[in-house]
Amino acid sequence: MRMMNDRRLAIIMLGPPGAGKGTQARMIGESLKLAHVSTGDMLREALRTQSELGKRARPFIESGALVPDDLVDAIVAERLEREDCREGFILDGYPRTIPQAEFLGSIFDKDRTRILAIAVEVGGPELIRRLSSRWTCPKCGKMFNANLDPGKAGGICDACGADLIQRKDDTPEVIAERLQVYQKATQPLIEYYRARSSYVEVMGDRPAEEIFQSIAGAIKQVRD
Repeated sequence: MRMMNDRRLAIIMLGPPGAGKGTQARMIGESLKLAHVSTGDMLREALRTQSELGKRARPFIESGALVPDDLVDAIVAERLEREDCREGFILDGYPRTIPQAEFLGSIFDKDRTRILAIAVEVGGPELIRRLSSRWTCPKCGKMFNANLDPGKAGGICDACGADLIQRKDDTPEVIAERLQVYQKATQPLIEYYRARSSYVEVMGDRPAEEIFQSIAGAIKQVRD
């Protein structure tokens, strides 16, 4: 049985890199039993497996630029056809541009999927502080925050024992470029979804649970 009078709900997480969209998407997914569709995870997997998509996407990801629409659209469209997205899903990292949003809308028009875009907003200095402190396990993908656990900077993954690394797109210089790219290419999505009465905004400089409660309230209003 689909929610909202047989209309599935597509929750789109917006916000700059480091705003906490992924954390909130996972919390929402667990709470509502919805699939968490992260394009970032899919692209990083493509890099690790050296797939053709990964090879084409690598220079864009490592420079902090956006991956071209045609590379991302195809994997998203395929993903949303899977069974776990039948009742609804959470999109994390997509769409990032107006053309991507229009492509997504063309898919949703076919089955009357309803959209709720949720923006998690955080100031620039805080974003740079958060992102430049991230360390990642190249083997299992787990992330660590050196601000919360200084010993993890260049340390060992406590899940699989591999040496932690700092991703090339998590250096201060690349972070600044990523934020500029976000402001120029992705910020217009706010106006796009606001014009369609499908946009809400929450402040992301609070504890994760407080942010989640704000988001859960917005989703409840849509579902009711």
